[in-house]
Amino acid sequence: MTHSRNGWTLSRKLLTLLLVAMGLLVNMDVWNDILRIALRDEESSHILLVPFVAAWLVWVRRSRLRLCHGRSSWWGPAVITIGWAISMIGFNHAIQTLWHGGAVLVLVGCLITAAGTDPIFKFLPAFLVLAFLIPVPGMIRQRIAIPLQTTTASVTQWIFEAGGANVGRSGNVLTINGVEVAIAEACNGMRMVFSLALVSFAFTFGLPLRNSVRILVLLACPVIAIAANVMRMVPTVWVYGSFPPAAAKLFHDVSGWLMLPLAFLAMLGVLRVFRWALVPVTRYTLAYQ
Repeated sequence: MTHSRNGWTLSRKLLTLLLVAMGLLVNMDVWNDILRIALRDEESSHILLVPFVAAWLVWVRRSRLRLCHGRSSWWGPAVITIGWAISMIGFNHAIQTLWHGGAVLVLVGCLITAAGTDPIFKFLPAFLVLAFLIPVPGMIRQRIAIPLQTTTASVTQWIFEAGGANVGRSGNVLTINGVEVAIAEACNGMRMVFSLALVSFAFTFGLPLRNSVRILVLLACPVIAIAANVMRMVPTVWVYGSFPPAAAKLFHDVSGWLMLPLAFLAMLGVLRVFRWALVPVTRYTLAYQ
């Protein structure tokens, strides 16, 4: 048997992998449903990025592994039971959020059962990001989407008019060259919001930033989302009004993914502004962030 100072023997590692695999298998129907939603619903496509973000957040904190004791905990079965109960309630009452969220808790409970609570506290951001696996209920999505789309439409019309272009607006529909372009069709704000929120979370907790700076960046997420959405909307509306629908749709799809790296660069720009203003941004060491 391979021994380790912190209790992470080979058998402990195998037990952890086995229990996590079991946590996935017993709720395979839930995970298949989450994957189906992520592949078919553009507003939930950010779910596909969650495993990579979680892996990244673990990797940047890999030095903390030596601080984990690798001991089993009875908190694990308790979390599994709670997660299973929540998932069953969601299934029996057709509440998708509870059905999916319970499965995530079961998975976390399996890890706690095998490795204890140490990994949870040492790698907390990597576990918190798993909440993005749960598709957002339609009611909440609409409450976010409606004001976001209205703001985007108003700002986009103002930009066109400031440039001398004649663009009409009726609600969330802009008219250019006789072509009506709906905000929901040309530039889906919801997809940008949740994808950007995930990227912002990865950005703030993937770097050794001070907690105050992290909070400021996360609070700036809605503003960055609207700004990025407007940057996408202006050329998209022009393309819809000047080119065939097929070309406009292609531009719409490509520009949607380009907004994420641009938003990431915008967050880097925020950090540069902080440094220019002599505001402390980073911690001294990454291991204790």
